Order: sequence, then C-alpha cells, then structure tokens
Amino acid sequence: MRTLTILLTLLAGAAVLATAGAAAQRAGGTVSPPGTIVVDGSSTVAPLTSAVAEEFRKTPQGRNVRITVGISGTGGGFKKFCADSPQSRTDIQDASRPITAEEEAACRRHQVTYVEVPVAVDGLSVVVHPRNTWATCLTLGELKRMWEPGAERRVTSWRQIRPTFPDRPLRLAGAGADSGTFDSFTEMVVGKAKASRGDYQATEDDNVTVQFVQRDEGALGYFGLAYLEENLGRVKGVAIDPSDRVDLASNDQCRGLEPTFDNTKSGRYPLTRPLFVYLNRTSALSKPEVRQFASWYVGQGTGVNLQVDDPRKAGKKTNLTRAVGYVEFPEAVYTAARRCLANLKPGTAFREAGKAAGHASLERVNREYVAHCR
Repeated sequence: MRTLTILLTLLAGAAVLATAGAAAQRAGGTVSPPGTIVVDGSSTVAPLTSAVAEEFRKTPQGRNVRITVGISGTGGGFKKFCADSPQSRTDIQDASRPITAEEEAACRRHQVTYVEVPVAVDGLSVVVHPRNTWATCLTLGELKRMWEPGAERRVTSWRQIRPTFPDRPLRLAGAGADSGTFDSFTEMVVGKAKASRGDYQATEDDNVTVQFVQRDEGALGYFGLAYLEENLGRVKGVAIDPSDRVDLASNDQCRGLEPTFDNTKSGRYPLTRPLFVYLNRTSALSKPEVRQFASWYVGQGTGVNLQVDDPRKAGKKTNLTRAVGYVEFPEAVYTAARRCLANLKPGTAFREAGKAAGHASLERVNREYVAHCR
C-alpha cells in the first residue's frame, strides 16, 4: 500500500509539472520555479545585471530569490528568450541593442510577450596594447577600412590604415556574430549590422578579447566601456574621431574623443549605445519577484540612487551603474521604465517601417521610449 501511495504521489507530481509546462508554453512563459529568475544574453550587460542582482538579494524582497546570469550574447540570448520550448526560455534577456524584427517575429510565433527596459548607457571601446604608441586616435573611416568585409585577408598591416603607422601585422579581436556588441559595432563603424571581415578572433566573452590584445602589441579589439575600465593597464582605449577620413598624415589631424564616462553620457563619443533588459511578460505576471527585480533595477539599483564604493577611487562613493563601468540615463528615462513596468507595457519603442528596428540612439531612447511608456 505504501509503495502504491508513493507511486501515485510521483505520478501526480509529474502530471502537475506537465500541466505547468503546457500552460507555460501556451502562455509564452517559462518553467523556472518560483523564487528563481533566469537571465541570459549580452556579456556587456551581464556585469551590471549581476551587480544589481547582488544588491537586490540584500533587500527583504530579494533575500530568498535565486538569480542566475548567463552570457550567450544578445543574439544567442534572444534565441532562448523567444524559444518554442518553455524549458529553453529565460525570464529576463540582457541586450546591448533593441530587439530585431526577426527576434520579435520569433517571440510572436511562440506567444512570448515582453516588456522593454533601458538600463544604462555604454561606450563601445576600441582598445590596443599599452605599448602601442602609434594608434592613439583613429577615425571611423580608418576603423571601417580595418573591419569591412572587403578587408578580409587584404588589410593585414597597420601601415595600410595610415602611412605613418609601422609596417607590422594588424591582428584583430572582437565580438562574435551572436553578440549585440557585434551588431552595434558593425552598424556604427561599417554602416550595416553584421557586415564584418571574418578573419579575426571572434568571441562572446570579452575577457578573451582582453587577453588577445594584452598578448600582442599589434593587436586591436573592441568591447564595452566596463571591460576597459576593469582592465586599464592591461589594455588602453583609443580616441575615436567621428569623421570618415582615411587620408590622415599624423595623429595631430585626428580629432578624437576618448571612451570615458563623461564623453559617453554626453552622447558625443561616436560609439555610444543604450543597453537594455527584456522581461518575459508572462513570468512577470506569474512570478512577482521578476517584476520586483526589474523595478528595483531601474529604481534603487540603477541611475544615481544606490551609492556604492568607487572601485577606481579609494574612499569615494559612486552610483552602482558607474561602479560597474557604465553611465546612467537621465531620470526621465528611468521614470518611463518604471511606468512601463508598472503597466507591463508590451512591445518595443523602436520601430522602422512598422518593424522592430534592432538599433536605437540615445536621442531615440530619450524621445521615443519615454513616449512609448506614457
């Protein structure tokens, strides 16, 4: 009799799980259990999400919540976020660019609705070895010459970028094709998302790029501002001139801005971009901790509200966003985000020709996202 009771209990439990899984699939939700938040996506946004999660778990509402943060890249993360199977889906997607039309179509096809939330501003940093004395400033035109598809196996020396540069091998590293950083960089530098030479060290892990550049005086790579701030001394940032000139005779003719907090916040730095998280709306409805965490992210956790020790200035305080290596949005953006979260407003604010754009400037965030959440 005892064996029969145990068997019936196990069968009943399996039936409940199967029913829950089926319900999640119909509703576009996930199967992560209550008290758990599964996050994946951008390796750029991951350090900020992880830092916010650590602070959130110190609060009464977050004390018993388990938050995991993966780094599949923005594109790889959206494949999970919008997946057909609820077992594959995540509660929150970190993204270093807005959702694309293809990703939105996948979400719609699998009944996944989402809430879009801007969290911080990043400056894509071009970096070289600390002993690189020649490439202190580059134009967008020179970067395009390095990275455009036609440069593959053809542009292999620094002298091909500028006549005054040394004739030594140019070795490149950067984001892989599943990364939102790759999409943002190629769009801003080459002029078309995903248009890039393929003969470079491609990775979804920015630490691999740091190690690549650190080992080779002729190397150049790119990643988010946070990784530059974290690795100053191992690599150094290059000033970027927004012009398309490729005829410079010296660094004196290059009018670049360095990747710094102030230049990024002002929007003057040429490779500035907004960062986002996306909530699975069904998860936010069924698991209060998902919405609570996201609301805390753009309330107490992000912006200027939470003061922490400044890792770069002993004895000083800074906000959590800058401590990680990013820059806060104006408060109007966070106010709009909290409004969107309170109403669980579905969809993206960034569209072109009726479809999700997949990209956004800071100006568009300040204007179109704020209007989206009204």
